[in-house]
Amino acid sequence: MYKDTNCGEPRESTVGSLITVAGWVHRRRDHGNLIFIDLRDRSGLLQVVFNPEYSEAAHELAGSLRSEWVVQITGKIVRRLPGAENPELPTGTVELSATKIVVLNKSLTPPFEVSDDIDVDDNTRLKYRFIDLRRPKMQAMLKLRHRVTHIMWDFLTENGFTQIETPILLKSTPEGARDYVVPSRVHPGQFYALPQSPQQLKQLLMVSGVERYFQIARSFRDEDLRADRQPEFTQLDFEMSFVHQDDVMAIVEELYLKIFHELLPDATVSDPFIRLSYTESMERFGTDKPDLRFGMELTTITETAATSDARVFQAVASSGGTIRGFVAPGCGNYGRRDTDRLTDFAKSSGAQGLVFIALDESAPSIDALEDDHIKSPLKKFLSIDIVKQLANETGAKPGDLMLIVAGTSRLVNTVLSNLRNEMARRLELVDENDVSLAWIYDFPLFEWDDDLNKWEPAHHVFSSPKAEHMQYLDTDPGKVLADLYDLVCNGQEMGSGSIRIHDKDIQTRVFGVIDYGEDEIQDRFGQLLTAFTYGAPPHGGMGLGLDRLVAILAGEQAIREVIAFPKTQSAVDPLFEAPAIITDQQLEELHIRVVMPEN
Repeated sequence: MYKDTNCGEPRESTVGSLITVAGWVHRRRDHGNLIFIDLRDRSGLLQVVFNPEYSEAAHELAGSLRSEWVVQITGKIVRRLPGAENPELPTGTVELSATKIVVLNKSLTPPFEVSDDIDVDDNTRLKYRFIDLRRPKMQAMLKLRHRVTHIMWDFLTENGFTQIETPILLKSTPEGARDYVVPSRVHPGQFYALPQSPQQLKQLLMVSGVERYFQIARSFRDEDLRADRQPEFTQLDFEMSFVHQDDVMAIVEELYLKIFHELLPDATVSDPFIRLSYTESMERFGTDKPDLRFGMELTTITETAATSDARVFQAVASSGGTIRGFVAPGCGNYGRRDTDRLTDFAKSSGAQGLVFIALDESAPSIDALEDDHIKSPLKKFLSIDIVKQLANETGAKPGDLMLIVAGTSRLVNTVLSNLRNEMARRLELVDENDVSLAWIYDFPLFEWDDDLNKWEPAHHVFSSPKAEHMQYLDTDPGKVLADLYDLVCNGQEMGSGSIRIHDKDIQTRVFGVIDYGEDEIQDRFGQLLTAFTYGAPPHGGMGLGLDRLVAILAGEQAIREVIAFPKTQSAVDPLFEAPAIITDQQLEELHIRVVMPEN
């Protein structure tokens, strides 16, 4: 071994010990006769002092050291001089008095300092990711991720689950996003697909009698990226036989409470998890992934708004649209600049505009509102009685601001949900120490696609219709709810699961609703349907995003911060310069010709 002690280990109890350490030169300070360096390894920093009285050769070599050189140092642990201690470091009361140094490797000047206090663009950080990962923050991310997966492994093993790897090269099947495909050299013109999830495989494992399976699974989706998406991601994938929905939820709650209590001991965590039906979540928050750490719930005010003289309200109501809003507390004094910014934000989410009604705080009560207490672009179209009624319906008080959007239900919900989150941010309503975990359940099994003019699965085709809704499967698919559930944390979807279909006839009927032909069904799902005819047990499970969980634990918004080697927002790896062009020889072996787009 090049070292017998880690840099972060020496304490006053080890004073007098002769040790050997190895690591990177973090910082060098030349004080004339004495040279100091901070030596860094994965455990932390240790101050090393080179004194020519103890070793002239070591002192001379120390003078040439530069940032990020890799060195091995031998010496004695001594107390720092009084007043020279560093309370910011665990090793801050001692230092290593060096007697020998060996340079193991030199380094070019790094493109940025190995420090958490850097201002470097993401592209540069990812191009030199091997340097970026040396930073204490990034080392902590890697350790945190390891701890999360360690807890998962131990917990699931103790609860009778078996870890099983599933293939990466598989067949393209619909999972809700584009597949990444891999050409086969030995089967010209044919392709594998990288799995979007191990969905069919884990169901086949249930038919195989495994009963409890899990995997820290790599998954791939060719979709547009954002802060919480990467083309390749990791999820905790698990499946259980002979279970109902509540059984699956119970095992997840126990696991996640264990993770949060161990890794965020000071956080306030929902226990038990909050439960909302999909319908209730959409009605109260306009989204199926609500942030429940603050209020500002949505209210439908279509009937009252439509009785006003505002033509925009009348037109939306008469065309079957909806008018909804929520109250921003204490914002009744917002000026033109503030409301213009809110309107621009609403438009960026797809709204045609934003109606606001500001109530002056000088009004004694809602019942006592008068004309000069109200500020709104639609003021001349809203009678005092209408404003009072809207205030009572939304729960507004003097000094508050009502924010209202009119349009189709989907548009209104999207705009108001985004605006609600934006107002919470502006008003600093979120306690970052809170962890709000919630189950959203009873999702629709299908949703109508206006562009394709057909029913599409709301999540995926393997979710079981609720028994009492089976009667609508062939006649009115829009009424069918599924035993389908999402886990939501602080406004982010953490994972999705369902009780699966385990009956061939029911699965075939579901395929029929979304217009899959017999040949297509057999081609894509034949193996699963065949397995169902050989005694498939009732089963259910989930896929839970590991990257998002670690990001929340670390207080990060972007999941790339907790992935060792992520891609950029444009799905590029600057370190390996991937994706890249392959050689003509490789293309020829694969029997592929590349035709570039004209534009």
